Amino acid sequence: MKQISVFVENRPGSLMEVTSKLVEAEINIRAVSSFDTPEFGILRMVVDNPQKAKETLTHLGFVVRITDVVGVELKDEKGNLNRMLSILADGQINLNYIYSFVIRDGSAPVMVFSTDDMDRAGKILLQEGVRLVSDEEL
Repeated sequence: MKQISVFVENRPGSLMEVTSKLVEAEINIRAVSSFDTPEFGILRMVVDNPQKAKETLTHLGFVVRITDVVGVELKDEKGNLNRMLSILADGQINLNYIYSFVIRDGSAPVMVFSTDDMDRAGKILLQEGVRLVSDEEL
C-alpha cells in the first residue's frame, strides 16, 4: 500500500490548502493522519492516486514523499490490535507509526503502519493468518 507524506506549516488553514488542491485534482483521500511540531506538521494520507497527488502538490511547492506502508484488515473484535502487535513484537518488528481507517462498506477496519522492514513485517503477519490489504482493494 502507498502513502503520501506532505510537509505543511503548523498554522490555521494549512491542511485545508492541501486537501483543496487534491479535491481540485479529483484525488480521493481515503485515510489521513497528522503529526505536528510547533513549526510544521506531517500530513500522511492514503489516496486513490499517490503519484498524481505528489505531482500536484510538488508543483505547488509542497514537499511530498511516497512511501510503502502495510495495511492490515482487523475485524472489530476485542484484542485484535493487540494480537497483531504481539505478532510483530515476537518477530522483533518495530513500528514507526500506526493509524486506522474504515472506508469499505461492510468491511473490517484497516490498520496502516510503517516499519523499517516492511517486507518482513508483511511476511510475518501473513504466516500468522493476518489479512493484508492492497491499494486495489480500497
